[in-house]
Amino acid sequence: MSLLDLQSNELEQLAADVRAKYDALKAKNLNLDLTRGKPSSEQLDYSNELLTLPGTADYTDKTGADVRNYGNLEGIADIRELWAEVLGVNPENVVAGDASSLNIEFDLISWSYIFGNNDSQRPWRDEDVVKWICPVPGYDRHFAITEKFGFELISVPMLEDGPDIAAIEKLVQDPQVKGMWAVPIFSNPTGVTFSREVVERLAAMETAAPDFRIVWDNAYAVHSLTSELPDNPNVIALAAEKGNPNRFWYMSSTSKITHAGAGVSFFASSVDNLRWYVSIAGIRGIGPNKVNQLAHARLFGDAEGVRALMRKHAGSLEPKFRAVIEILERRLGEYGVATWTEPKGGYFISLDVIDGTATRVWELAKEAGITLTKAGSSFPHGKDPRDRNIRLAPSLPPLDEIVEAMDGVATCVLLAAVEKRGA
Repeated sequence: MSLLDLQSNELEQLAADVRAKYDALKAKNLNLDLTRGKPSSEQLDYSNELLTLPGTADYTDKTGADVRNYGNLEGIADIRELWAEVLGVNPENVVAGDASSLNIEFDLISWSYIFGNNDSQRPWRDEDVVKWICPVPGYDRHFAITEKFGFELISVPMLEDGPDIAAIEKLVQDPQVKGMWAVPIFSNPTGVTFSREVVERLAAMETAAPDFRIVWDNAYAVHSLTSELPDNPNVIALAAEKGNPNRFWYMSSTSKITHAGAGVSFFASSVDNLRWYVSIAGIRGIGPNKVNQLAHARLFGDAEGVRALMRKHAGSLEPKFRAVIEILERRLGEYGVATWTEPKGGYFISLDVIDGTATRVWELAKEAGITLTKAGSSFPHGKDPRDRNIRLAPSLPPLDEIVEAMDGVATCVLLAAVEKRGA
């Protein structure tokens, strides 16, 4: 029976029971953290062989170049070709960089703002206003980049098949709309994978701004919790077929595959986009860490080596995600006070509680020693207009800590709900 259907005496009894559970929760003096989607130590251990690679006998890439030296701004062919196969794109459309694709994303926005990109009529800083489309709930670090440059952020709801494409097609008729964020597979935090129709319409839609770009952050393309990998369209080729060859800035990395702080990032795009990028990157620096790129190429061996490693990750992550879903269903399912996603991959679960209570749930959890991502973080400027969304990140803690933390979170959701009812 839904909480909203309870009679006053039933509600009072439930409230008393929940408050007793919450008092017992606080008495445990917990110190648990479900804030960020970091790999666990177990997952990081899977790639410890990296620390011995590329080895002491051979420091040359497949062209014979010594990777310990300067140069090769695009990254070594060994890792570019391997990763192109993982993504299903042409190697000539891939540049390999250092640890974080987020750094490249910041550069792309920054350089478009300062100089304009290869399709810009003027630098974005000379526009009266720059508008940017943000599917919500979405990735807070994405929003933070465009917030930093003072862009006007336009929220578009994330639906079951991707962002509201009809709304996007209308918004891009405004020439001040210069781009949008996208996490197309196992999206952060909902776990939604964009449908083929949505992808094709994003590639084909007419935009008033000739320099409109989609930051296609495909961070979770191979992060399945099952043995199945989702369809991963080659959006670079697709956009070219639709007459918009420069539309996608396609990002990927090994950050949650090998060692998160010491991975390899990838920027895939049209040849013209890459030429523009390299023309500025070559002034910023002389070249990426090619020793690390060669180490990764030798660790993986080939694209199947990547997939084999990801099956190990799935074995670590799937029981944690399953535990979260089971606890939410057992503790909250009968009361109708929350809904949640059940992703098939990625790193997050999106929890929606009763409107107006997410901040209170976060506060209650904090008081009980459970740190959650702050309510509203998955929205531009950290403001969820309905104050209902909380992002859960179950990857880092051990399974027993996740079980304890989520049981506590369920108690906090129920307590916030009965408070909302005035009980």
